[in-house]
Amino acid sequence: MTIDPSESHELVRRQRELASLYATAKSLTALGELDAVLQSIVRHAHDLMGTDFTYLSLVADGRLSAKAAEGTISAAFLSATIPAGVGLGGKVLATRRPQWVRNYAASTLIDHDAGFDVLVGTEDLVALLGVPLVIRDEVVGALFAAYRSERSFHAGEIALLSAFADHAAVALDNARLYEKSRKALQDLREHMTVVERAQAIHETLTGVVLEGGTPDDVAQVLAGQLGGSVVVLDRAAGHHSGRVTTSVDAQGVAHSVAPIRAGDSYLGALSWSREALQGHGVSDDMDLRTLERATHILGLLILKERAVADASERLSGELLTELMVGGPGISPSQRSRAQARHINADRLNLVLVADSPESSADLVRHLHDIARDRSGLAGEHLGRATLIVPSADDDRTVEEVHRRLRRASGAPVVVVGERAVNHDWSRAFSLAGRCGAVMRALGHTDRGATTGRYSLYALIFDVDRAGELDRFLAESVGPLADYDARRGTDLVGTLCAYYDHRANVAATARALHVHVNTLLKRLDRVSDVLGADWRTENDLELQLGLQLHRLRDLT
Repeated sequence: MTIDPSESHELVRRQRELASLYATAKSLTALGELDAVLQSIVRHAHDLMGTDFTYLSLVADGRLSAKAAEGTISAAFLSATIPAGVGLGGKVLATRRPQWVRNYAASTLIDHDAGFDVLVGTEDLVALLGVPLVIRDEVVGALFAAYRSERSFHAGEIALLSAFADHAAVALDNARLYEKSRKALQDLREHMTVVERAQAIHETLTGVVLEGGTPDDVAQVLAGQLGGSVVVLDRAAGHHSGRVTTSVDAQGVAHSVAPIRAGDSYLGALSWSREALQGHGVSDDMDLRTLERATHILGLLILKERAVADASERLSGELLTELMVGGPGISPSQRSRAQARHINADRLNLVLVADSPESSADLVRHLHDIARDRSGLAGEHLGRATLIVPSADDDRTVEEVHRRLRRASGAPVVVVGERAVNHDWSRAFSLAGRCGAVMRALGHTDRGATTGRYSLYALIFDVDRAGELDRFLAESVGPLADYDARRGTDLVGTLCAYYDHRANVAATARALHVHVNTLLKRLDRVSDVLGADWRTENDLELQLGLQLHRLRDLT
């Protein structure tokens, strides 16, 4: 299997877009005239998205008015103004989320404004995407990307324009602060000081990203600038509210948490802890604004890392599938590709199959984390979450993988491992999958084990029909188990010991710590329950049933 060149090109294109976005951050966040900043925003957005034209509108006095445009035909377009509740812009403002239409003029999902529809015809506007501009939880306008032909907008385009809009909102906020400070000379110095500090921090953080820094590096630099400690929280530990929240604990430590978002995608949160300021509330507003702006940078960085991780995981899954389908054996190409990922394909000797109530995609994602730590491969094969790793102690490896998956998913999970002999990963996968089905049929829904204990039963029973196993147990051991339940006896345990000691009465009596006559009476009672011919007619089925019964009761 070869890598699709289009997928590789898409990843490179995505990284180039994000790098371009980082590179414009410094110029966008620089203070300047509001009109110049607005024009800079649409120009950068136009270049980044590659649209036919781009424009930006702001809300004022209940109306949404175009303020800057790039690529338009008519100068009259900048005079466009519509009520804030109509058009695609009205939907963006009302929902606070990205909105788009394939054909604006033909769309029945929006309320049309007659005056704007005239400009739509003049400008030959067809497909339109709009994303909100949000400053401190207030929607102040919208950024639009337009095409002169009918088309849909995919998730990547929406996330990219939304992320750019977050940066644009920072630039717009800075520009508004700058104009406000010019109106009052007395406040100018104070505002310039704090704004320049925030801008310097923003530029420093942007520099960290451009130099290849990680989210933790950004957090460390931010803590050095603001004081206290800053931690990046993952999606599970963060909060989903749309604004910064601050609280002070009993020890007088202030905690501010800002969500990290890219459009509608919630990516985690940024937590800042420090000693609460005396007489000034819990923090200076500009520092909180700086914290919020840092989440925009982190959002872009996380998107980039996720794109790289997704590509890496996809390649890992493709190589795993190739080895499964193409084996036994490893081709030179497969060995070379594995080495490029710092994996020795010849040492991949343990196949693990995992199953959980959690979605298969989430389970595979957790397996990719384990694969990176263990120099292995992970992916979804034939609908099952699968992992191939080097292993010196299979039982221990399976137990550790089960423990990590259980902790990561927070849900019961079954993990079955089988050693692949002579690179025959497909055979090992098949047996591991069948043994997993036997485990679930026996009621073992949260366990990690190798196939040894279950493989015989996986070969005997149709694992896709758990009822066969239940019926066999009911017919072979069921009468004895029912008798024990009614009488408080342990004929099942007695018979297990009897077969464990190869039907040696004396050895069995010693093992059970009873007299031989007592054991014989118990065996006679077994004859009463199962019939006198139980030692000869159904001996093999009975032994198999007893072993399965004991395996089902294993804790």
